[in-house]
Amino acid sequence: MSFNIWVGGEPGGQPLEQTVRVIRESNADIVGMQEVRGQAKDRKRPDNGAKIAEMLGWHYFNQGSSTSILSRWPIKSKTPNKWGARIAVSESIDLFVFNVHFPASPYQPYQLLGIPYGNAPFIKTEDEAIDWAKKSRGKQVASLLDELTPVAKAGKAVVVTGDFNEPSHQDWTDRAALAGRCPIRVAYPSTKSLTDLGLSDSFRTVHVDEVTNPGWTWTPTTKPSDPKDKHDRIDFVFAGGANVKVLDSKVVGESKENAQVVVTPWPSDHRAVITTLSIE
Repeated sequence: MSFNIWVGGEPGGQPLEQTVRVIRESNADIVGMQEVRGQAKDRKRPDNGAKIAEMLGWHYFNQGSSTSILSRWPIKSKTPNKWGARIAVSESIDLFVFNVHFPASPYQPYQLLGIPYGNAPFIKTEDEAIDWAKKSRGKQVASLLDELTPVAKAGKAVVVTGDFNEPSHQDWTDRAALAGRCPIRVAYPSTKSLTDLGLSDSFRTVHVDEVTNPGWTWTPTTKPSDPKDKHDRIDFVFAGGANVKVLDSKVVGESKENAQVVVTPWPSDHRAVITTLSIE
């Protein structure tokens, strides 16, 4: 599961138990979590991810930078730069789980649609969008790939969860642009770097039609018609490995119109993604 819980699960006005309820009702076994730190109290931001893990009775790995990995199964080791962990899902099977939260700004959908956000200039072309995406997230993507690539190329079972703060190159297609789902085609580089490595975007593997099933995870806090926002799929579960198969993938959110798994009231400004895998 990938779940941005929104500043420690606090701004939505729901108790932390509601974030725990989302995880339980999704039947997740592992969660890559973003924004685990809550709002400042006495000049300190509490690690609500650790509190959630304790409430679940799960294992916990604080990656720093307000991201963490929670697991029903033991966490055996962590990568040197804390992008990922090795989890013992059984006595004979290990799963490598990487979890990311890439920078939110500059945000290319807003740049392309003329929606003010920070000091980023407005842009018009695919090349400009790719260039700005690399400026925004390229260094973090490269750092992730330093640790992810050897694992993926070795054919080991691997998952990458995260709030990429960038849409997918498999969503912003010519076909989607023609249908009005996006303004233009953009081969967004962050997701493409993972599919180029051989990983599968699990949601798009199951729901192949980007027009009829967009799978938006951003955002339940505004309407799709809001001219000051652009709904998009920016939260992902990627999977790879010689013996890994994607069986199912669903959006978890606030309503049946926007999610396949519904939990109300919804505690976050992002919807979550839950994927079922088989590992032989």
